[in-house]
Amino acid sequence: MADILVVDDEIGIRELLSEILVDEGHSVRLAENAACARKQRNEQTPDLVLLDIWMPDTDGISLLKEWSANGQLTMPVVMMSGHGTIDTAVEATRIGAVDFLEKPIALQKFLSTVQKALKHDRIGLRPPATLATLAHAHIFRDLQKRLRLAAICSNTLFVKGGTGAIVELCARTLQRPHSVWLDLLEYSGTLNQEVLKKTAGGLIYVSDLAIMGKLQQMNLAFALERQGQYNILIVAAASQPLENLAQRGWESPMLARLPEVWITLPDLREHADDLPEIAAVFLGMLVERQEVPLRSFSSAALNLLRLRWPEHRTPPEISPWNELQALIRNLALTTLEEEICEEDILRFLPPETTADAKAIPLSPEEIETLFALPAREARETFERHYFRRLLTTEQGNITRVAERAGLERTHLYRKLKQLGVAAGRRHD
Repeated sequence: MADILVVDDEIGIRELLSEILVDEGHSVRLAENAACARKQRNEQTPDLVLLDIWMPDTDGISLLKEWSANGQLTMPVVMMSGHGTIDTAVEATRIGAVDFLEKPIALQKFLSTVQKALKHDRIGLRPPATLATLAHAHIFRDLQKRLRLAAICSNTLFVKGGTGAIVELCARTLQRPHSVWLDLLEYSGTLNQEVLKKTAGGLIYVSDLAIMGKLQQMNLAFALERQGQYNILIVAAASQPLENLAQRGWESPMLARLPEVWITLPDLREHADDLPEIAAVFLGMLVERQEVPLRSFSSAALNLLRLRWPEHRTPPEISPWNELQALIRNLALTTLEEEICEEDILRFLPPETTADAKAIPLSPEEIETLFALPAREARETFERHYFRRLLTTEQGNITRVAERAGLERTHLYRKLKQLGVAAGRRHD
C-alpha cells in the first residue's frame, strides 16, 4: 500500500481518482490547489504525487519547479492535464516528473502509470554525484582540497573556467549532508526570509550568473545580505567575465559584491587521460535528470574522445568544460542507438589536418625509396599507405577496416593517430 497525494482543482477528478486508488489498496490524500499540496507535502512526504498542471493559484509546473529547487522533489510525480502538449510533457520530465497523463484518463493507462511510478528509482533519493566520483585523478583531488579550504574562509565561492555540470560537482562536494539545495535559476518565486530559514545550513547554487534575470539577481542579492544569519553557502559560476555582466543589466553595487573568493577550474585540455571518466559522469548526470534518453558510451568511443577531442581548439571565449558538456548533450540527443559509438563521436569532431589521407598508389620510385630507408621508417611509410588504402576501400568504415587489418578498433585508432592518418569517413 502506498501513500498517494492527488492534486487537482476539480473535485470530480479528485474523487474519481481517489476511489480508484483506494480500491487498489492505497492510502489517498487530496489537495485542491498548490497551497494545500505544499502543506500536505511538508507534513509528510507521499510515495507518489498526481499533480494537475492547470490550477487557479499556482500551476503544476511551477509547483514542480519549486519542489525541485527546494530539494523537496524526493518522491515521484506524475503530471496530469486536459490540455497536454508534447512541449509541456518534455518540460515536466526535464524538471523531474516521471510521467505524464492526459485527461480524460483511461483506467488501464492510469493504473499502469501509477504502478510504474511507484517502482521508479527516484533521483532525489540517490546521493548526488560529487568530485569524489573523479577523485582518483590528482587534478580533482587538488580541486576538492582548494574548494574545502576556500569554504572555510568564505561562505561565498565563485568558479572560473566553466559552468553547468562541473560547477554542480564542485557545489555538491561542499554541500553538507542532508542539507537543503536551492538552485536559484530553477526557483521561480521571490526569495524571502521564510525560504532562507528553510534553507538554513544548506547551499544556494547558481550555474551561470550571466543568464540570471532581474528577479533572480534580486534573489541573489537578498541571499548574499542574509547568508551569514542562516549559515548558507553560496556557490556560483559565470560563463562571461564579470565586467560583461553590466551589459546584461547587472547593477554596479551588485557586481561589487561578487568577487569574494574565486576558484579556477583545471585546464581540461591538459588532462586528456581523464576525459573518458569525466564524459561518463557528465552523461550520467544528464540521464539521471531525464534531460536526455538513456545513453552510455562504448569503450572505443571514450578512447576516441580521449585521443581526438583535445586536438580540437575552441575560441578563447568558450570554456573547454562548457564545450565538452555541449558535445555530450548533443551526442546523447542525436545518436540513434542506446550506446554512443565512435562514428557518433566523429560526426562532431572536425577533420584531422595532419596529413593527406588519400589512397595514392606507390610509384616505382617510392618503392625504391622504401628500400633506402631504415627498417622502422620504411615500415611506417608502408603502413601509412596501407591504412589509407583500406580506409578508401571501405569508405571510412572503421569496423570493417579493423576486421581486414586484424586489429582491435581501439588499437587501430591509436595506430592511425601515430601514423598521422585521419580516421573514419572524414579521412577523405
